[in-house]
Amino acid sequence: MFLVRSIFWLVVAYMIIKPGVDFAGAAAMSNQAMTAGQQMVADQVAGIDCDTLQCIGGKAVLSAALKPSPATMPIPAPAPQPAIPIPRPRPAR
Repeated sequence: MFLVRSIFWLVVAYMIIKPGVDFAGAAAMSNQAMTAGQQMVADQVAGIDCDTLQCIGGKAVLSAALKPSPATMPIPAPAPQPAIPIPRPRPAR
């Protein structure tokens, strides 16, 4: 029974994720979903009526967290290391 279940789920997974599937569309859809979700949360936070300093501070923190972060500089690649055999060979005696 274990083998039958395993084969069934492997076949289902293969049918869903076939070789050669283009995942570029999934990344674009994910970005759109994240943007829409952030916009919805920002609208909900903006709709809250605040009369205390604690509430106003909380809204400020949430609005700052929802803003997209600026693009960062790419990390430079490390300098290539000289080719040293590790471990070093034993001296000939």
